[in-house]
Amino acid sequence: MDQPIRIVLADDHPVVRIGVRNMLTLQDGFSVVGEADDGDSAITQTLDLLPDILLLDVQMPRLPGLEAMRAIMKGSPTVKILLLTSTISTQQIIEALHIGARGIVMKDALANHLKAAIQVVCSGDYWIGGKRVVNLMSALHDLMQQAAPKNRNTYGLTHRELEVVGCIVEGCSNRDIAKQFSLSEETVKRHLSNIFDKTGVSTRLELALFAIAHHLVTPA
Repeated sequence: MDQPIRIVLADDHPVVRIGVRNMLTLQDGFSVVGEADDGDSAITQTLDLLPDILLLDVQMPRLPGLEAMRAIMKGSPTVKILLLTSTISTQQIIEALHIGARGIVMKDALANHLKAAIQVVCSGDYWIGGKRVVNLMSALHDLMQQAAPKNRNTYGLTHRELEVVGCIVEGCSNRDIAKQFSLSEETVKRHLSNIFDKTGVSTRLELALFAIAHHLVTPA
């Protein structure tokens, strides 16, 4: 790699920051260009420095990591974010991926996983459960099976609209959906327009991620 991977490190514990920084500086190809000790400064450092990678602690003072990530994704959606955490629920992982995280690294596995996770995320893939994930939708399906609640909010979607959402998650085209339910493609388009309005998304990928994160589809 010609240029080192530029990294901003955001964690409220100085010992963690020192440890991670030392770990990375001992490796070729990494450059820690900024550090932050709370959620607000994580946003500022990231938007000012525009690193390749933000290592972001989930539990941060002043502004939690997931909320800081929302602001960063709006201001600089190209920054790839790896969450650092000691503990995280399956639902939080789903939410983080929905917001835009590229992976999660457990703090007790930093020595073994951090370098690989950064390289995997920089290559365009995801790091979930201590391994490279190429197919995000498949990984989210697996996570959804673990976290599916007994009751779900359907956001006012009709039974047919929920069926259409399920097809979108499976990667079906409008023609596929029309054939499956004996509808015209125009009717499918109207269903999708209604679904977009009710869920507040604007693309099929956003809808699929939203559906998985909010349990609009039943795991197979």
